[in-house]
Amino acid sequence: MLQLSDAVKTLQRKGYSENLVPHYDHLTCGNIKIYPSELFFDHVVRFENASDPDDQSILYAISVPGKKLKGLYIESYGLYHDEWAPALLQRLQFCRSIKREIDRIPQP
Repeated sequence: MLQLSDAVKTLQRKGYSENLVPHYDHLTCGNIKIYPSELFFDHVVRFENASDPDDQSILYAISVPGKKLKGLYIESYGLYHDEWAPALLQRLQFCRSIKREIDRIPQP
């Protein structure tokens, strides 16, 4: 089973080097504010620990093409998860629907 640390290392090798910090309606990377319309959720990976329900997380690999930035955000979920604004959640759903459409395109 893939571990969170292994997934982080793999994505870092693919250029997702920045640490993204969530705020209610945007993410930050240092002094840079990133709003939902600017970002794309490239990968979303959920990790569950059957023996410890408190040890669950989601890894987001996020790119911001207009700012030439790629980063990671790790969210624990359950009782203590971060609360996101509806705009960020809508953007996540939008990116998932785009990815599904791309995945349906036949490969040459």
